[in-house]
Amino acid sequence: MINLSKSGMLVLTFLLAFAGIGYGQSNIPTKEEQISAAVSPAPEKMQQQAKVLGYTKNGELVKLREGNNQLVCLADNPQQSNFHVACYHKDLEPFMKRGRELKAQGMSRKKVDSLRREAIKSGEISMPRKPMALYSLTGSANSFNYTTGQVMNASPLYVVYVPFETEASTGLAGKPTTKGAPWIMEPGTPWAHIMVITGRDIGKKSGSGEK
Repeated sequence: MINLSKSGMLVLTFLLAFAGIGYGQSNIPTKEEQISAAVSPAPEKMQQQAKVLGYTKNGELVKLREGNNQLVCLADNPQQSNFHVACYHKDLEPFMKRGRELKAQGMSRKKVDSLRREAIKSGEISMPRKPMALYSLTGSANSFNYTTGQVMNASPLYVVYVPFETEASTGLAGKPTTKGAPWIMEPGTPWAHIMVITGRDIGKKSGSGEK
């Protein structure tokens, strides 16, 4: 069995990042810098063609770049104290977008999940029954050097959404077991997903990266 402290903290950070819990940072990188950071979790060959969403000086989430492949990449939220960027399959965008909209209204995660479940059930939100990838990097505020475009000691998380699948249907455990082994989180839900936590940070270790 592995020590769950690090994996548990990474999962919590991942969830909080998508919950939009803010801390009010005001130093927002340029459009080009945000794009560079946003695509960094994705496989290199997919980075140049990914659609990118990022932030204006007023903190509004906008489209920074059109995309020509399967990925949508989300820049680091300047209202968060940590660094977190993610790229996910474009078919997840209606689900992600609704989540962002509801969380911006101050709703709890439980309420957001309830409303999104209803929207999926009614067909208002499409959640295709197929595997859909998500790649993310999470770390301290200086985990990305916006001057050099380098990742500076961030923790990767790899997720494969498998809507409505369960432990029985996938043969996966419902919690982490061996270090690096995949497991299924929130099985049976429209947002059931396979988690893969490597336990290894990537990038150079440095405290010099700044936004």
